[in-house]
Amino acid sequence: MTASLSYAVWPAVPRGTLVLVPVGSTEQHGPHLPLDTDTVVADAVARRAAREFPGALVAPALAYGASGEHAGFPGTVSIGREALHAVLVEVARSLALWAGRVVLVNGHGGNTATVADAARILREEGHDLAWTGCEIPGGDAHAGRTETSLMLHLAPEHVRLDAAVAGDTRPLADLMLELVARGVRAVSPNGVLGDPAGASAEEGRRTLDRMTDATVHRIKAWTVDTRGRLR
Repeated sequence: MTASLSYAVWPAVPRGTLVLVPVGSTEQHGPHLPLDTDTVVADAVARRAAREFPGALVAPALAYGASGEHAGFPGTVSIGREALHAVLVEVARSLALWAGRVVLVNGHGGNTATVADAARILREEGHDLAWTGCEIPGGDAHAGRTETSLMLHLAPEHVRLDAAVAGDTRPLADLMLELVARGVRAVSPNGVLGDPAGASAEEGRRTLDRMTDATVHRIKAWTVDTRGRLR
């Protein structure tokens, strides 16, 4: 069973242990997925990966991120890049007082640049920290088949399949300039970037297994690039 920092008592917290910090968001995920989708996925990956490291702890997930591109949708709560950066840096500095290695497990693409910059600064300060993402090569960008399958596996009671519809299905690379300039709603009025058709809990389970295996491999290898990312 994964050890959760939330439920620990201080005398039972070992010094020098590995700590995984899930980093998510609270943002729209189309008309069919819950606002906490990125947080749920990041937390699940962190918890499953931590099982492979004796004594590892999973910190409470950070449920707010840099989600300004989704600001056009009610329900989205973004703290912005500057605030997220400050939170990540201070969380890691505090963990460094008793933890060993720290891994930020990022579940939201919009957080990536901020997570990377925070990791760079922390590593320059001498902290044994790195980050990894939860993306799947070939997966669709947002609230499509990939995330819908993951949530059908992790939290099916919160998925509204009867409301699932396709959004803009163009590759993310083709959308990026417009997304940055105008936000998601200008590109996809329903908030979906992809198509949830064909999603299934079994596909979600396989995808989560791939994410977890990749995360475990990266932590064990501990090969860190110039952005502080595990490879």
